[in-house]
This record gives sequence, structure tokens and C-alpha cells, in this order.
Amino acid sequence: MWNFIRTNARWLIAGLLLTFFSSFGQTFFIGLSGNDLRARFDLSEGEFGLIYMGATLASALVLPWAGRMLDYIDGWKVAGVSLPLLAGACLLMAFAPHVAVMGVAIWLLRLLGQGMMTHIALTQTGRWFAASRGRAVSLVVPGHQLGEAILPMSFVAVAALLGWQGAWIAAALLILVFAWPVIVMLLRRERTPQSADIAAAQGGRQREWTRHEVLRDPVFYLLLAGVLAPPFIGTTIFFHQGHFIEQRGYDALVFASAFPLMAVTTIVFGFVCGALIDRFGAINILPFFLVPLTIASLTAGLLEPVWGVYLFMFLVGVSYGFTATLLGALWPAVYGVRHLGSIRSAIVAAMVLSTAIGPGLTGLLIDLGINLPDQLIFMALWCVLASVCLWFAARIIRRRLAIPA
Repeated sequence: MWNFIRTNARWLIAGLLLTFFSSFGQTFFIGLSGNDLRARFDLSEGEFGLIYMGATLASALVLPWAGRMLDYIDGWKVAGVSLPLLAGACLLMAFAPHVAVMGVAIWLLRLLGQGMMTHIALTQTGRWFAASRGRAVSLVVPGHQLGEAILPMSFVAVAALLGWQGAWIAAALLILVFAWPVIVMLLRRERTPQSADIAAAQGGRQREWTRHEVLRDPVFYLLLAGVLAPPFIGTTIFFHQGHFIEQRGYDALVFASAFPLMAVTTIVFGFVCGALIDRFGAINILPFFLVPLTIASLTAGLLEPVWGVYLFMFLVGVSYGFTATLLGALWPAVYGVRHLGSIRSAIVAAMVLSTAIGPGLTGLLIDLGINLPDQLIFMALWCVLASVCLWFAARIIRRRLAIPA
């Protein structure tokens, strides 16, 4: 492992930084100033959720077009444009004079942060690595967890000194001064071999699907039934964390202090999943990866003691570790790498869409009197049904690729 890291440090660090700086467009970070934004523009939970949903939906519509640029333009050039625009979105959030401008800022944060940063990281990693793809992805995706572990407390600390707007300004400066030059510099050198190595690793049997072919493939939609569950459920809980804390009567600091546990657990089980992928293949693991999220949803919905928060965060960490690593390796294994930028952009758009629907729909249900803990029971049921879909999908894919069960 250490030799692998040392040999490929340049590309692994680039991917790790990209996933880390995607945090500024992630729900957990935007949600940190949710109460301040609602108070500033006099919005209810449901109204703010609908604005967030609309902005995220708009980002999902643009992402397939923006993401396919990675099939035609070097990754460092795409990152070189996306990063300063992300910094501009942070500044727009800080100085938004009207609720409509706030909506535009959220749209840009979701498109450039959650969307493009993650898309660039996982698309480039999927192309750079073949036989060790699971291991490489497991080393890149912890950037998300580092952000979740470091940034909430950092935001609170900076906001205590400079106000919540000052925290967004600090985020913009960090992107411009550090992330922009470092990531572009690391990405400028391509890792070789790429396509030839992949073809050799797969014995030349891999079919290279186009995005149009993927969108007509029924298996793709069976996969989406499971793939969309983690972003929908995770985004919903973290977006409405204030409501959840209020319902349970928890101290806000207790919930915030559980984020590092989730982050560490995610990293550890990301490595576990990476090793399993390299050993058994992403397809064979596919039907089981929603089991931890199912239990996590039931835990949040049914357990009221404070220790339930830590159990929930631990289980979410297990789920996120398997999800992030598995999905980074899954799409190249199923559909090839030649059109991976276009294919992944459609998938990321669907995932962003799920994160848009989650806060908006659940916010409306909360306004109607259906509390989030009760909604989580039905989300657990979704995970069970989705696992059945993934089992059927895995059987079909194994037949296509002649993979042993």
C-alpha cells in the first residue's frame, strides 16, 4: 500500500484535494448557515428547502453538459476554471442582498462544489487506474470525510470571530490562495498508462458504452434505485439537522461532535471496501452496500437516547465508506472509460437531483407535521427494496462481463 501511495502520490493528492474542496458545495456545509439564511430572508424550513431544491435541480440540469467536458478537455483545465468560480459562489453567498441571489449562490455551490469537484476527482481516478482502481478510489474519497471532520468546527470557530458571512469569505480565500494553484499544478501531469492499461487489465473484453447507450440500458435504472438512496437520505438528515436535534432534544454540540466519528469510520471502511473491490470486484459487492444505511435509518428513526446519535453516525460512516469507494469503481467496470466523463456527469446529475428532492420533499412533510424520525423508517424500507434491485442488476452485469459470482 505504501509503495502504491508513494508511486502515485501526485494523482492521489489531487483527487483527495478535489473531494475535500467539494465540501463547500455539500449540504452539511451550506446547512451550517441555514438558520442565519432563514432568519435573514424570513424563510420557513419548507420555504428554504424548496429554494434549495430548486437551485440543486438547476445544477443537476447543467451538470451533464458541464461534466462531459472531461471527455474533450484536460482535467487540469476544467479544474482551473471551476475552482475560481466556486470561490466566487462563496463570496456571492456571503453578500447576497436578496433571496433570489442566495438561490443563485446555492446553485453555483451545488454545481461547482458537490458536482464538478467530485466529478473531476472520480472521473480522472477511474481513468488513471485499472487493476488498482478500488485502492485508488479509497484513497481519494476520504477528502469528503476530511471536510466533514474539519470544516463544521472550523466554520463555527470563524463565524464566532467574524460572523457567518466572514466564514464564507474565508472559504473563498482558501480556494483562491491554496486549492486553485495546487490542484491545477498536480493535475497538469497525466498518469500513464491509461486506456491501454485498462484494456490489458480486462483482457480486452470491456465494451465502451456511450452515454446514449447507457441511458437506454434498463440495468442502469436498477443501479440508480440503489445508488440514489445514500445521497438522498444523507442530505435530508444533514440539511434538517436543526429540526432533528430539536425533535430529539439534543444539544447542538453533541450532534456536531459526532461528525468526526462519521468521518473516521467512513475513511476506515472506504479502505475496507477498496480492498474488497480489488479482491472480489465491484459487481459482487453491489447487492450488499445498502445494508449499513438501512440500519442507520432505523437507528435515527427509532432510538431517542443521546448515544443513538453516535451509533447513527458510525453506521452512516460505514455506509458512506462503502458507497463512495464502490461508486468510484463501479461505473468504469460496468460501462468502460472512453466516455466516462459523459456517463459520470449524467450519474452525478441524478445524484444531485436526489439531493435536491430530499430537502424539499421532506421539508414540506415536516411543515405538514410528519417529523423526520418518522420519515426515516420509510427511507429504510426504500433501502431494502433497492437492495433487491441491485441483486438483479448484479446478476445481469456478471453475465455480460463473464464475471464469476
